[in-house]
Amino acid sequence: MFLSKGEKTLNAVNYLFLSLVAFTCIAPVWHVFCASVSNPQLLNANTSIVFWPLGEWTLGGYQQVFSTKYIVRAYANTVVYVTLTTSLAMLLTILGAYGLSCKGLLLRRPLNFFLTFTMLFSGGLIPTYMVVRNLGMLDTIWAIIIPGCVSVYNMMIMRTSFSSIPDSLLEAAEIDGAEHFTLLLKIVIPSSKAVISVIALFYIVQNWNSWFHTAIYVRQRELYPLQLWLRDIVISESTANLELDSGDVNQFNQTRMLIKYCVIVISILPMMAVYPFVQKYFVKGVMIGSIKE
Repeated sequence: MFLSKGEKTLNAVNYLFLSLVAFTCIAPVWHVFCASVSNPQLLNANTSIVFWPLGEWTLGGYQQVFSTKYIVRAYANTVVYVTLTTSLAMLLTILGAYGLSCKGLLLRRPLNFFLTFTMLFSGGLIPTYMVVRNLGMLDTIWAIIIPGCVSVYNMMIMRTSFSSIPDSLLEAAEIDGAEHFTLLLKIVIPSSKAVISVIALFYIVQNWNSWFHTAIYVRQRELYPLQLWLRDIVISESTANLELDSGDVNQFNQTRMLIKYCVIVISILPMMAVYPFVQKYFVKGVMIGSIKE
């Protein structure tokens, strides 16, 4: 196919721009990975982006991270929190979205307005804290799992996707004797795998990166998720929360930068492993849920 000079120039500019965007996205991740296996002394003296490990490759930083009991426990806590919160959130989101998508639901419009209103206005941090405290959830895993479990935004996306299923298909199933749970399990969910996969990914990423609720509602360090420990190590640069003895503290101070990068790598690795399996549903699921009803 013959391309004019202007089209060739436009293609070259597009390729250059997209290459710069790709480099901007990949370079920080590559820098963190290379730094996490670098020599700690050379890393401490380095002030530029690392495109190749400094000195000989070493896994000493990872060994030190996983030898710290609180970080290992925090990693396990994060997995538990993400599993429980995402499971509960998906259950409630699917049930809520299906109910709101039903044309014959009583007070359907007022309910939609009420839920949409909560997307724009909330009670605020202090009233929310008082509710959590009065319910006796402070310093428990429920203070991490329940508050903010369901996103109304995600529910509205899923509701719009459910509403796009042809009424004739649902009516035919109802004529055959199908009830609401049968419709949901046999027709609605199998027909909406794309949007359900995308919403599940949203919840997983949100819960995996969450630390703010824990910092407010929880004081027991045994319940801390990985992201809260990562915040303490990267921002506060404090070793007090790690409860290390004097020898370990000295070793930690010498390899502080290496530890930071290692913790960052192990915190982002699960999300990078999950994303490729959901990527094929991502664009399709978001576009289906973005169509206005």
